[in-house]
Amino acid sequence: MKTFANRAAVVAAATLLAGTAYAWNEGGGEQEKALGLTPDLENGMDVYEVCSACHLPEGWGLPDGTFPQLAGQYRGVLIKQLSDIRAQNRDNPTMYPFALPKAIGDAQALADVVAYIEKLPMNPEWGKGPWGPDTPEYAQGEKLYKDNCVKCHGETGMGDKEKLFPRINGQHYKYMLRQFEWIRDGKRRNANPDMVEQIKGFSDKDMQAVINYVSWQPVPKDQLAESADWQNPDFE
Repeated sequence: MKTFANRAAVVAAATLLAGTAYAWNEGGGEQEKALGLTPDLENGMDVYEVCSACHLPEGWGLPDGTFPQLAGQYRGVLIKQLSDIRAQNRDNPTMYPFALPKAIGDAQALADVVAYIEKLPMNPEWGKGPWGPDTPEYAQGEKLYKDNCVKCHGETGMGDKEKLFPRINGQHYKYMLRQFEWIRDGKRRNANPDMVEQIKGFSDKDMQAVINYVSWQPVPKDQLAESADWQNPDFE
């Protein structure tokens, strides 16, 4: 297990590196262009066929955390992440070749595909953490969340669409846990520096507890598929 001193060194180095080449959500470039375009949902469906191989036709990813649930995520958040991966500001070697313009298209294709993804209903049985609401770990996570996360991600993890803070309710526990650890330890270079600073003192136990709490937060029923057996009719 890494010591806090080692983690601090990694975070400091990553912040220094990022500061020379990348400023979080500075705008401009492909991100700004895609955000300003009117999406074509039909083309978005065609583009999404490339994505569906990993994220599934429903956009639900996998509960084991290999791939995140994309369905229901805000288009601005998705555009930012795709733009960062394409610009190599976020390290994702698995996804990188599939996100390139030669694979899915230009800024218009980004605008199209994320608008399509945003409208997909979410998995009603996403991967939750191991500790339910009646456990001390859940209570610990609730306190950590309310003390550290509510300002950006909201009371139930809905995020902030305008500020590009992602919604995290309905996301798979194991995926969030991995991303949280990478952000804490400075391995996710495009992370919001305010979040890096906020969570730098979290122990592994703290991290597991707060992500467990998030994973149990409700998703509005009208944003969920009718059942976990739902299949995307666009790909039948």
